[in-house]
Amino acid sequence: MGELEAEKHVRYILSVEKKKDGFESLVIEHLRMNGAYWGLTTLDLLGKLGAVDQDEVVSWVMKCQDESGGFAGNIGHDPHVLYTLSAVQILALLNKLDVLDIDKVSNYVAGLQNEDGSFSGDMWGEVDTRFSYIAICCLSILRHLEKINVEKAVDYVVSCKNLDGGFGSTPGGESHAGQIFCCVGALAITGSLHHIDKDLLGWWLCERQVKTGGLNGRPEKLPDVCYSWWVLSSLVMIDRVHWIDKEKLARFILDCQDRENGGISDRPDDAVDVFHTYFGVAGLSLLEYPGLKAIDPAYALPVDVVNRIFFRK
Repeated sequence: MGELEAEKHVRYILSVEKKKDGFESLVIEHLRMNGAYWGLTTLDLLGKLGAVDQDEVVSWVMKCQDESGGFAGNIGHDPHVLYTLSAVQILALLNKLDVLDIDKVSNYVAGLQNEDGSFSGDMWGEVDTRFSYIAICCLSILRHLEKINVEKAVDYVVSCKNLDGGFGSTPGGESHAGQIFCCVGALAITGSLHHIDKDLLGWWLCERQVKTGGLNGRPEKLPDVCYSWWVLSSLVMIDRVHWIDKEKLARFILDCQDRENGGISDRPDDAVDVFHTYFGVAGLSLLEYPGLKAIDPAYALPVDVVNRIFFRK
């Protein structure tokens, strides 16, 4: 099946991180918080989180906080719930949640809930089930889910369910694997998975596997390593992961590695980036690939980190 080039992936992520303009060559400057989360989580799954200067990371993360309590994608940018979750996940990874004013951050996130239970991403008000997942995941890590109307939040997510068993970004929106992950994750964290028709959704998700073993996000699309995370974690959460060919999927992910310089791409022989490196390694972790730490499918953090959050004294 080929080996995971773990050492090279570690070197690749550290080299990207060292380019001081941020994850400049790969992700646009305003996404740096997400890039840091992808890179650091990958390092942790590979057992190499100690390779970064954690104090430097924490100090940079905290400089991205806005007075609203939310976090921006980089210093001096506008806050958004997307970057706020990445910031909270990074601090959870580093066991540094105590540097946060938890009330301030959780009030920012809770303040984005709308009357119908949906969530806006920021003050401009775009609504998407991605933001429902992000807000629920973030507040759960901060242990402040009680600050929102959870029942309304769940009802809104369920209102985005389609006849094919999948979910869209808003009610009536097309089913898409990325949105399905967000909706299943939100329902998993709130203990509401009974709203899902697991066989129907499981079947739709399994049909995402193409001949090469890779997974796509919608019918008739090309496979992409990132769906190794979104489709697979959804299947794990609804207990239908045995319905796909796991070995073929693992082989597809390993075929997308740059075996010389490290990193993983969307498809074999394409250019690598931190985003696909993270989703490839996270997918292999869900497939229980040897030598990788286990990742939690709902929180997208290593299982030991999630246990530390919820079982700390």
